[in-house]
Amino acid sequence: MTIIVKKIEPIYMDISTVLVLAPHPDDGEFSCGGALKRLSEEGKKIYYAAFSPCKKSLPEDAEKGLLFKELNKAVSHLGIAENQVITFDFPVREFPKYRQEILEELVSLKKKLNPELVFLPNSNDIHQDHKTIYEEGLRAFKHIKILGYELPWNNRQFKSDFFIKLEKDHIDAKIAAISEYKSQSFRTYKDKEFFYGLAKVRGIQANTEYAEAFELIKWVL
Repeated sequence: MTIIVKKIEPIYMDISTVLVLAPHPDDGEFSCGGALKRLSEEGKKIYYAAFSPCKKSLPEDAEKGLLFKELNKAVSHLGIAENQVITFDFPVREFPKYRQEILEELVSLKKKLNPELVFLPNSNDIHQDHKTIYEEGLRAFKHIKILGYELPWNNRQFKSDFFIKLEKDHIDAKIAAISEYKSQSFRTYKDKEFFYGLAKVRGIQANTEYAEAFELIKWVL
C-alpha cells in the first residue's frame, strides 16, 4: 500500500529574504519559531536581529554574552546560520530612550539586507522594548510585507488575522530552539506544552493541525 503524505504548499515564491526583529534573544523563537523553520526549509534566507544582550536580566556572575550564545544555538534548530544573526547592545527595558538610534540601525538593515518580509512585535505588545521595535520597524520597513508576531504574555489583545500553516516537525524544532535558553528556564511560559497547545489552537482556526498566528500589518502583492 502506498502512503501519500500531503505537504504544505510553499509560501509565496516572491519572498526570498526574511528579517526577524527580536527586541531580546528568544523573542523570535517564542513567537514564530515554527514559521522560521518552515521558511528556512523552503530555501528562504533568514536574518535574525536581536537588539539587547539583556545583561540586567541575568545574574551578575553569568557568562558574558550568555543570551547571545544561547541565541546562536537556538536558531541553528531553525535553519538559521550564525552569520545570519545580527546583534546590538541596547540596554534591556530602556529602548524608548534610544528610539532614534534603533531607527537608524533598522534603516541600515533595510539597505543592507533588502528583505521582502519582516517579522516584528505586534501593535498590542505592552513591553516597552517591544513597542519601540514595533513603532520604529514600521517607519523603517513601511514599503515591505510586515507581520506582527504573537507573545501572549505581553498582549492584552491580539489580531490573529494571518496564519502560517505548520507541521509537527516545525513545532518540534521551535521547542528545541526554545530549550537552548537554559538561562530562562524559570519562565513559566517556556513550557513546551503551552507552545504545542497554542499551535493546536491556531491550527484549528486555520483548518489545519498546527499553525502560528500573526497580525497582518502590511502586505503587498
